[in-house]
Amino acid sequence: MKVPSPGESISEVEIAEWLVADGDYVKKDQTIAEVDSDKATLELPAEASGTITLQAEPGDAVAVGAVVCLIDTDAEKPEGQETQSVVAAPELKAPQAEVVENYASGTASPAAKKIISEKGLDVKNIVGTGRNGRITKDDAVKAVPAMGTTVGDRPTARKKMSLLRRKVAERLVAAKNETAMLTTFNEVDMSAIFALRKQYKESFQEKHGVGLGFMSFFTKAVVRALQTYPDVNSMIDGNEQIVYDYCDISVAVSGPKGLMVPVVRNAESMSFKDVEAEIKRLAIRARDGQITVDEMTGGTFTISNGGVFGSMLSTPIINPPQSGILGMHNILERPVAVDGKVEIRPMMYVALSYDHRIIDGRESVGFLVAVKEALESPESILMGDDVKKALEL
Repeated sequence: MKVPSPGESISEVEIAEWLVADGDYVKKDQTIAEVDSDKATLELPAEASGTITLQAEPGDAVAVGAVVCLIDTDAEKPEGQETQSVVAAPELKAPQAEVVENYASGTASPAAKKIISEKGLDVKNIVGTGRNGRITKDDAVKAVPAMGTTVGDRPTARKKMSLLRRKVAERLVAAKNETAMLTTFNEVDMSAIFALRKQYKESFQEKHGVGLGFMSFFTKAVVRALQTYPDVNSMIDGNEQIVYDYCDISVAVSGPKGLMVPVVRNAESMSFKDVEAEIKRLAIRARDGQITVDEMTGGTFTISNGGVFGSMLSTPIINPPQSGILGMHNILERPVAVDGKVEIRPMMYVALSYDHRIIDGRESVGFLVAVKEALESPESILMGDDVKKALEL
């Protein structure tokens, strides 16, 4: 079997994990491995039934088109052997809980067990980086015997960064080094959106089968601001500036392999219902590890919601080659001055990071003010003073 091409411009992948052992009998279309590209994690199905011989180790970088395994199609299935079923995508867990589970599991691959035995290590002191905490050969090679006297357990783990994470790291450093990035801030009174959601969220859910969240309001507000300030919806290509006439909004979501940024395409033509349904669909695919390279490519502007993790304020990093990213944060009740009086309102800080090479202060500040205005007056600005029509109720 050769490595299939996961997408245009991708020349190599990395073997993240084999889901079968050398010498196992596999069935056609059975998922035998997970491979990482620089954009996504993909499943590798068996092309035929037979006995498999592995040709690469987990962590190996393999060129597209290279042979990764051999399958003897003349081999017969051993009696009583059940073909390994496809392993479901793991549920999202808190990092600390996952480490505890991995530490406690202590299961090791055959190759890892041999190395652990030769080094005289205790399997309970090794944190596995494989699926469900399985100790891989690489974990065993890098494990160090305990030395000296210490107070209590002091476990450590070393693991190779995935190809996807390394690519993300390279892009983030490039964004900092190759753009003139600045961030401007503002705050939004979320009272009006809170009131609309309280009044219509149940009927919206019943009618459309999706919740009325904050992302549809933010996406609609961003689209309106991008159309008012088109320089924010552009990119640099050499000595030229490309301005988009459409709004493909990248939405940062958390998945089992890290941050994913799927794209809501042609958001300018979407209703509240359309935005909520598409974001839900993409978030589920990212969570389940099914997101494709095409679904994460080609956005013109990014929205990042750090508020779901409790972030009060941040300076989000531009997602190249885009020129702007909007950071949403948590909503807290704070005292604010309203018509000369102090009132308690649900407030959110928002941040716009932008490339100052093509976006000036007027456009960046004006863009963020336009977002603020739309979010604080959604009924008139985003819904045309007809809430039920806008929500298709």
